[in-house]
Amino acid sequence: MNAIFLLLQFFIAVLAFAQTGDDVVDALVTPKTQETVITVGGPNADICGFTNKAVQTAIDALPDAGGTIKLTAGEFRIIAPVRAVSNMTLIGDGPQTVLKIADGVSTHFIVDADYGELKVTVEDATGFTPGMALQIVDDKWNGCWDVSTARITDIVDNVIYFDDYLIRDYRSDHNGMVSNATSGVEAVGVENVTFSDFTVDGNRAGSARMDGCNGAGVYAFKSKSIVIDNIHVTNFNGEGISWQITENVTVRDCEIDHSANIGLHPGTGSPNSVIENNNSHHNDKDGLFICWRVHHSRVTGNSFHHNGRYGICTGHKDTDVVFEDNHIYENGGDGVHLRGERAANAPHRNTFVDNIIENNGVDGGGYGFSINSPAEDVVLQGNTFRDTGKGTQKAAVMIYKGGQPVKMIDNKISGQKDVVFE
Repeated sequence: MNAIFLLLQFFIAVLAFAQTGDDVVDALVTPKTQETVITVGGPNADICGFTNKAVQTAIDALPDAGGTIKLTAGEFRIIAPVRAVSNMTLIGDGPQTVLKIADGVSTHFIVDADYGELKVTVEDATGFTPGMALQIVDDKWNGCWDVSTARITDIVDNVIYFDDYLIRDYRSDHNGMVSNATSGVEAVGVENVTFSDFTVDGNRAGSARMDGCNGAGVYAFKSKSIVIDNIHVTNFNGEGISWQITENVTVRDCEIDHSANIGLHPGTGSPNSVIENNNSHHNDKDGLFICWRVHHSRVTGNSFHHNGRYGICTGHKDTDVVFEDNHIYENGGDGVHLRGERAANAPHRNTFVDNIIENNGVDGGGYGFSINSPAEDVVLQGNTFRDTGKGTQKAAVMIYKGGQPVKMIDNKISGQKDVVFE
């Protein structure tokens, strides 16, 4: 009888372990620790101060396991990007938390700034300070991956020292320029990071212009599993939100407006991007510019409107993307623009479902959907194309000489031509 009772107890214990798993051995070997939470900002915060340095001090104090940095309400002055570490959350107090980019300062350098150097000799170092972000360009090397960025480590007379090697040979006689252009926040070489619930005010009228491949209001580079949630980026002197050479990035419930370039810019090999429920509007160029090799991604529930060029622009190897339930309207050019590419690099197998594409082309005329490359297996299904009497969206679909027809299924088209060819 005892043997049967003991056997029954054994089976009950096995069943309990199967149901609870690791909870049975909770803290048996590794101590259980509470998540680290550090507040920054107002007088009752753990770290008082409204600067990027105060925020960075808190981030640098996190343990290897990560934690949460909470920003209080208030305006934080940003002279260099707040840099995330892995396994952390940076969260604000909603619209009351504002990261404002500092006024810009720039000067020419008077000695060539060569590849691999860690210093530059300038006309006038006034206004630059250690800890400040730095961007270096000339007339030839001034865009995307030809731009050098760093942080100032010291200034001696008119020589500025910084922390990262120059990536090109920049010539002083070719309008070589140094500025303090900076992102608001950035995730570089990290994983499992969340940015949430604050505003980045780009101070567009006063700040230095930031290159979009190297920075933005919110910027991610060579990172993975990044969430950008409920962020408002406004008046940034460059691009609103940019992520490059990344994977598994989610941008949701954000507003991006009045950027001096693009609103949202995924690119340079950023698969598995999720772009949902954002409002990207009144940006100088595109609401969403999908750059190179952004594939197997989703763009759902967004509004792209009143942008200077296109609502959505996609092209080079940007394949297998689903665009669903977006509202694309009153952009300067085309609502959706498929860039010209060779067949091997065209944006194949993209699907557009249940989008509303209306009244685009307000800056001289455009099309709801513009096909400029021989993309295969592009499907337009259940979309609404319309011009409500404005006469700017000249046709639902325009297929240029370099394009090829798309598959049209159950679309609703009104106030314009259906499909036209160059």
